[in-house]
Amino acid sequence: MLILPLSGCLGTSNEELVCNDGLDSGDDCVLTIVTYDIIAITDDVLNEFTNQTGVQVEMIRTDDAGGILEHLLLTQDNPQADLALGLDNTYLQTALQFDLLDEHNAEIPNLDSKATAPYSGNKAVPFDQGYICLNTDTQALSENNISFPSTLEELTSPEWKGRTAFPSPVTSSPGRAFMVATIDYFEQQQSNMTAFDWWTEMAENDAIFTSGWTEAYETHYTGGYGIWNEGHIGDAWLTVSYCHSPGVEAFYGENSTISAAVDIDFASFSQVEYAASVNGGGSKNAVNAFIEFLLTDEVNTNMPENNLMYSVLEGKDLPETNGYRYHSPVPTQPSTIEMDRIGQEMENWLKEWRDSTNSI
Repeated sequence: MLILPLSGCLGTSNEELVCNDGLDSGDDCVLTIVTYDIIAITDDVLNEFTNQTGVQVEMIRTDDAGGILEHLLLTQDNPQADLALGLDNTYLQTALQFDLLDEHNAEIPNLDSKATAPYSGNKAVPFDQGYICLNTDTQALSENNISFPSTLEELTSPEWKGRTAFPSPVTSSPGRAFMVATIDYFEQQQSNMTAFDWWTEMAENDAIFTSGWTEAYETHYTGGYGIWNEGHIGDAWLTVSYCHSPGVEAFYGENSTISAAVDIDFASFSQVEYAASVNGGGSKNAVNAFIEFLLTDEVNTNMPENNLMYSVLEGKDLPETNGYRYHSPVPTQPSTIEMDRIGQEMENWLKEWRDSTNSI
């Protein structure tokens, strides 16, 4: 997917901006980014950034946001990257606690208040966002006479046995975000059942646990575009994805989708992804320039089409085209667990999740 032409995005000329700053080493003419496979960061986009700034970009790609954090931890004493791109608000607090990130000096435009709610400091900048929630195949539910789920407890019933797929919170950022939401959900219920009791019952109900979102959504889920992929198994009528994933399905399916987001109070999570300067990395001017580039109207307004996520710019929304916005509900009450608590308790939560599901 190609992004729109970006000429003129940055207001400063190449010579003024980065590569003519008087540094003998020329380090600011090369920017190394550690990230996962963010689809908006295409070669065309990187080439446009280079054309505007003179900065060459080198990429270190990991499997997901967890891989970015692991890379930063393993290379903390000898940083290999200048910019981390893709840590979300379930990983960011850990990066801050381990002093992996540095302050930036980028000029930031007005951002959406939801994007700045988890973190508003100067060591990470939001560049996209979206709500994570359950998605279900409405056609499969109708064909099997199953009611649309209105509680998490319903998913432990025999009719859902073997029909749910969850990306692991150990290795997947959507999986991690949904696990956090389940903790809030059961705390809000004020019942004797905890989130990890529920996860135990889901495992006993033959829930499918995968290493990442791609396997859960594209290989196991029956309601998404994975049905067209080689190797599709199609044994799950429900999975974890984004609340706007049905909108994406409709956008590419000419306003047609059988998938629907499941809006259960406190069982969704507002995810924000960040760009952050790496502590000990170089190319500080280039880092600032790339952050500013990501937040230009020309790049960030097109996040829904080019990265299948919401823009973080104030006043922006999903496009109306082909039912994208229509099929993308905004949760009425997402999880309220704050990022500080996530950072403090995540390791214990992951251990409890592993114990509950007998998963690695």
